[in-house]
Amino acid sequence: QVQLVESGGGLVQAGGSLRLSCAASGRPFSLYTMGWFRQAPGKEREFLAGISRSDGNTYYSGSVKGRFTISRDNAKNTLYLQMNSLKPEDTAVYYCAADSDHTASSDSRTYDFWGQGTQVTVLS
Repeated sequence: QVQLVESGGGLVQAGGSLRLSCAASGRPFSLYTMGWFRQAPGKEREFLAGISRSDGNTYYSGSVKGRFTISRDNAKNTLYLQMNSLKPEDTAVYYCAADSDHTASSDSRTYDFWGQGTQVTVLS
C-alpha cells in the first residue's frame, strides 16, 4: 500500500498560481502511475493530469493543458501539480491518486489509493 497526503491548497486570485504537493509513504513511490483529480461541489470527480510510473510521460485533460504541469520526484517520494493562470472555475478539492497496474490512465476507477484532498479556491 501507499499513503498519500496532499498540501499546498489555499485561496488565490484569478490569474495567480499555486503548487500542490502529494507526499507518498509506504511502498516505493516509483512503482505507481500517479494522477491529479479534482471535485467541485455538485460535480463528478474530474481527471486533470497523470504521470507514468515507467517513463515519466505526462498527459493532461483539455481543461488544464497548457496551464497545469504535473511532475514527480521519486527520490523525495513526492508528486507535484504546478497550476498557473488559475480561474474561478478551477475551485475544487484536489486529490492525488496512485495506480499500481497501469502505465497511464485518466480513469479514476483504475487508481487504487487516494489522498484526503486539499481545497483550492480561486477568487474572481
